[in-house]
Amino acid sequence: MREGFPIAYRGMRIGILGGSFDPAHEGHAHITREAMRRFGLDRVWWMLSPGNPLKAQGPAPMAERMAEARRVMPDPRVVITDVEARLGTRYTAQTLRRLLALYPGVHFVWLMGADNLVQFDRWDNWRAIMQMVPVGVLARPGAQLAVRHARAARIYAAARLDAAQAKRLPEAPLPAWCFVQIPMSDLSSSAIRANGGWHGRI
Repeated sequence: MREGFPIAYRGMRIGILGGSFDPAHEGHAHITREAMRRFGLDRVWWMLSPGNPLKAQGPAPMAERMAEARRVMPDPRVVITDVEARLGTRYTAQTLRRLLALYPGVHFVWLMGADNLVQFDRWDNWRAIMQMVPVGVLARPGAQLAVRHARAARIYAAARLDAAQAKRLPEAPLPAWCFVQIPMSDLSSSAIRANGGWHGRI
């Protein structure tokens, strides 16, 4: 494996939580712990993006975001990685295609909050994402009802696993996705920035 890339072995079940993490906070840690438990994951990678194509303003420097993420989530099962920047990819579909080639036999699961499922059909090549990896969706405040009406959820209704089968998701035939209810946190990176609680941005 290339230097600086996370280590993973064939057969491992690895969740990927992507985002700017600007900054990382306890809400991220909470959904990560819930995802590991509900989906039976061996590891979760926090994949810090160089920048979100759906956001006009760029995030704080990568090194500062990674340092804060490690402070917030010291669990050894959670890997804080800048692999997307190392790959030079900009969109999730591109990144996943490269990761699947680099890590044959690893069972990746793309993790997202329910608020992201609502706008998932705006992502670049989002249907390809559904054909590449299973998607684990975790409840977020204010987004539960919207999940039922999300375009991606309607189109892939037949691919949805019941929450009782959540541990089957990492190795389920594609396409597959699963929505799970979890105790919710209303923390958000944007609120932390708005309240002056993150000085990482320069």
